[in-house]
Amino acid sequence: MPKMKRALLVLAVLSFTTLTGCAALQNLLKGAFKKPTLTFKTARLSSASLSDATVDLVYEVNNPNSFGLDLASVDYSFFVEGKQVVAGKPKKGLSLKKNGKSELVFPANVKFADIVPVVETFLNKDKAAYKAEGSVGIKTPIGVLNFPLSKEGAFEVPKIPQVSFQAPRIKGISGTTATVEFPLEIKNRNSFPLPVAGITGALKVGGANVGNLSTGNLGLLDGSGTKQVTLPLTINLLSAASAAMALRSGGSAQVKLDGKLTSDSQSVPLNLSQLLNFVK
Repeated sequence: MPKMKRALLVLAVLSFTTLTGCAALQNLLKGAFKKPTLTFKTARLSSASLSDATVDLVYEVNNPNSFGLDLASVDYSFFVEGKQVVAGKPKKGLSLKKNGKSELVFPANVKFADIVPVVETFLNKDKAAYKAEGSVGIKTPIGVLNFPLSKEGAFEVPKIPQVSFQAPRIKGISGTTATVEFPLEIKNRNSFPLPVAGITGALKVGGANVGNLSTGNLGLLDGSGTKQVTLPLTINLLSAASAAMALRSGGSAQVKLDGKLTSDSQSVPLNLSQLLNFVK
């Protein structure tokens, strides 16, 4: 047989053998491969303030195979109260563990001013509705498998902290001035931590303007936690004659604070009015 024909025959035999082997290997993989599953796990707030919140939607991939898989593609959209917001997604190429479960976290930053025209109105809601949609592709030995993402639900809207005065303490009276400490109690009504950049406002005692109070940055309030801060103020008794009796003798007077509470970049009105007993 001429050398050229022999070479072509050998090449044909090798090609057939290779193709047959690949087909057999592919069939073997198809028979041995177990399809992974994708399920919704939870929706959670990873951070929140009165200006925005980061909502994490967590999905779980269960890979029952003895080898790892990779995330091939992600297409994801997130809506709050019907408006689309900026959403992050896991990176392509993310490794999914073998014989186990891996989490896929989809974070979305929700700026309340982009959702509603008046943020204070939004903060009075208990829940905000969300909708997630899209798909993820998982690279497997038998090709890329696509899984749909579809979830509707609601997340807890951050609530404005509850602020109240405790009984003021008269620390000293000298001539026409009185030094008074005003204790404030700030209660976080949320189950998650909330940053409070400060409380400021104009104070009235017995209807008379006596000065301004400012807490400074209060930091992070623990979930369902309470923080107390004491604010000293020197009051001119001549300009606050209606409050002088209570301050001199330790009686009661109406105390009002007209100000604001700030959390991150968002400030909300804070108006307190309490009948308080001044103690020495």
